[in-house]
Amino acid sequence: MVSCGWDCCWCKSLSGAQCGEYTVMSKLKAAVMVQKTSLKRRQNVKNSPQRKRLCQKQVKEVSPGIVSVKETGYHSFKDLTEIHSIRANLLSWYDKNKRELPWRRMAVTESDLNKRAYAVWVSEIMLQQTQVATVINYYNKWMQRWPTLQALAKATLEEVNEMWSGLGYYSRGRRLHEGAQKVLSEFKGEMPKSAEELQKLLPGVGRYTASAITSICFGQVTGVVDGNAIRVLCRARAIGADSTSPAVTEALWMLANILVDPVRPGDFNQAVMELGATICTPKAPLCSECPVQAHCRAYHQVVKEEEKVSKRLLDNTMLKFSSIPDIEECGGCSLCLPDKESWVSSLGVMNYPRKPAKKPPRTERTLTCVVTRKRNTDDTEEYFLIQRPNFGLLAGMWEFPSILMEAELMEKKQKRIISDRLTELLGSSVTEANLQHLGEVVHIFSHIHQTYHVYSNSLSDTTVETVKQEETEYPSFRWVTKAEFHQSAVSTAMKKVFRLFSHLGVNEKLLNKGDKQERGLGTKEGERKGRKYKAPKDSGRRQLCMESFFGPAVKESL
Repeated sequence: MVSCGWDCCWCKSLSGAQCGEYTVMSKLKAAVMVQKTSLKRRQNVKNSPQRKRLCQKQVKEVSPGIVSVKETGYHSFKDLTEIHSIRANLLSWYDKNKRELPWRRMAVTESDLNKRAYAVWVSEIMLQQTQVATVINYYNKWMQRWPTLQALAKATLEEVNEMWSGLGYYSRGRRLHEGAQKVLSEFKGEMPKSAEELQKLLPGVGRYTASAITSICFGQVTGVVDGNAIRVLCRARAIGADSTSPAVTEALWMLANILVDPVRPGDFNQAVMELGATICTPKAPLCSECPVQAHCRAYHQVVKEEEKVSKRLLDNTMLKFSSIPDIEECGGCSLCLPDKESWVSSLGVMNYPRKPAKKPPRTERTLTCVVTRKRNTDDTEEYFLIQRPNFGLLAGMWEFPSILMEAELMEKKQKRIISDRLTELLGSSVTEANLQHLGEVVHIFSHIHQTYHVYSNSLSDTTVETVKQEETEYPSFRWVTKAEFHQSAVSTAMKKVFRLFSHLGVNEKLLNKGDKQERGLGTKEGERKGRKYKAPKDSGRRQLCMESFFGPAVKESL
């Protein structure tokens, strides 16, 4: 048993075996016993360097399969007994409750290490910033089309983008493709076997992804720290500082490497992540079902607070000791909550982990135009797409002609910019009068709040012939049918734009149909169908001019 390191009356009144393990009741009794004789001394200790040294006390532990590391008292693990208990409880829970996922099945059933590593690699890249339920369908389609690393390496980037379409964060698919080509060309199809090599040699593979692949596929004894693991570890060890800070990040990796099971590292790492995904969730965690509840400092804090509140209600004398420091609490290191006021009782264990306020995404506005034409052969409607550059946001993806606006512009100015751009792209003049404003579409990327000002333009037959000639000179342009559009590598934002266009097109047809019916009102044909025309009630105000009614209040300036 590691002593708490305090040279104060509390530790002197208790044996070393009891220190750090006694219950809340015994702590309160001990405090009452010594209150009269040592209150002044405790007040001096409260802000003394000894209290701060509790967290900074370094204890050397050697865990099987792990190099000797230094732990930080309160925010680490007491001893190997606690570590063994956490491992056993978590693995037992995982074996009984783990979700059946296709990549987990591949990791168990696939005997070829390279195929196994490839299957896990694809899943880990897809799962970055994306929920499991969304990934499963994409993963199954991907593995069916490219079951091996060699098959993916032979694919084109456009094919990869098409398969990734709708999954978001498109650079992930591009880097996965690049990594497969690199493994095939530089390593003869053999995946690097250590986390250090994977992180160093493959594009898009960071510390977490490398550790996950090697622990699951090759049995390397290394911990993992992803969003779920951060939440589990921060609550288990009451780490309340900013979870994105370098100090906390390194502390979490240290804890993960100490805790990982040396016999089943891959299963243990998946168990930690599974716990965070299903039990130790960001909101409404199921603490009563947690297999490591007995070792969770955040849960213990909640229990102690509840007990103190109930005791205060029963005995007002307990208020006198509310400021007595708890020897199991840290209260002063870089891993703690910033201050005691940071604890919000209503949140409970959800006080951990703490994240900084998100930086608001920058706002951008983009002009985009859905250009259509009728195919001469069968009168099928086609849509004009342009390919984005192979770098930056949505690299290599296809989109409707779009222009980023530097400032707010009036509609007339917007139409002028679009018509100039389309004239440049299509090789024939596009007049502003042919442009129809459809509305706006909002799409939020991870760091950009994008608003698309959507227009449409239908080309005439003579323009279609000109465009056909120009197509051969611009391979990054193409015409696609509706079905081909949905199969192309287009972003979710462009799909939203297309939905707006399609929705308004349907409404326009219905409106035109309704207009024809309305034109029959009051006629013999209309009366024959049982319709009668009713004049609207007079509101008391007369509209003298339709043009004045619909006209703008202020003249627009260009």
